[in-house]
Amino acid sequence: MTETIQKITEVIRSNSSFLLTSHEGPDGDAVGSTLALASFLRKIGKDVTVHFRDSVPDLYSFLPGCDSIQPHIPERSFDVAFVLDIGELRRAGNEFCSFKHIKTLINLDHHLSCENFGTYNLIDSTAAATGVLVYRIADAFDYEIDLETAICLYVAIITDTGSFRYSNANREAFTIAGSMIEIGVNAWDVAEQLYENQPQKRLELLGLCLPTLEVIKNGLAASVTVTLDMYASTNAGSELTDGFVNYPRSIRGVEVAIFFRQLEERKFKIGFRSKGKVNVAAFSAAMGGGGHHNAAGCTLDGTLDEVKAVVYKIVEDSL
Repeated sequence: MTETIQKITEVIRSNSSFLLTSHEGPDGDAVGSTLALASFLRKIGKDVTVHFRDSVPDLYSFLPGCDSIQPHIPERSFDVAFVLDIGELRRAGNEFCSFKHIKTLINLDHHLSCENFGTYNLIDSTAAATGVLVYRIADAFDYEIDLETAICLYVAIITDTGSFRYSNANREAFTIAGSMIEIGVNAWDVAEQLYENQPQKRLELLGLCLPTLEVIKNGLAASVTVTLDMYASTNAGSELTDGFVNYPRSIRGVEVAIFFRQLEERKFKIGFRSKGKVNVAAFSAAMGGGGHHNAAGCTLDGTLDEVKAVVYKIVEDSL
């Protein structure tokens, strides 16, 4: 691990142009870790382009550098591309995967089932967030983290640990977060942006989602669903569903939460969350997906009833 970090710092020192990306439907760790790395690289004089396949949820628009994210990759060459928090390269989107003008590819991730697709692969499932890996690289580089970088790192860690409620909230996560506070991050300001600043239509969408609650396997698992009709009736987008899966997980006795999110007429994204006892990455892998112990996901084709039948059988058999 240390050797890989050293090689990555050498790559950073010896190159000048960098392309950064993360997975579709970017969450707090994807956005925070990518923007933290972009901030670090720019501060040491590098030419940096950040590209996401999907737009960043409004929830994270307060992060420094968010307005620099590009929906399309410029037609030019890059010395190095960093792919962060992705698990599978395909999740970066077709535009990135088909882009040929990259000399070195670096993979930073903390998912247990991450592919080794990079020239260098820094993968550590004990890291609470991919932002932790960015911090390790910056620290090895002897970079003095500034406030803008600190805010992004703090958000990456706080969101992927569920505000330090999840079992991945280890000593390193608390230590790094504490260091970011010392640099000047205002914990209340960040919390207000993340948790006290949601649009009305998110609650309207949640109001339609919660009545879909289903509890299975004698209360050990529970699910909620969001359909295309719900989006249409509330004029809300899928980015506003972030955190919906936590409602069934919060039920006493539930060990596994499931979130069915309709993508197309016969296509659903399924998110799994665990309270810690159950490895939901195993569920996801059985259906062609990926993830880590407490959070994973996959995509299935079919009607909602057909998809539920497949998912429920695998979950019930596993539990």
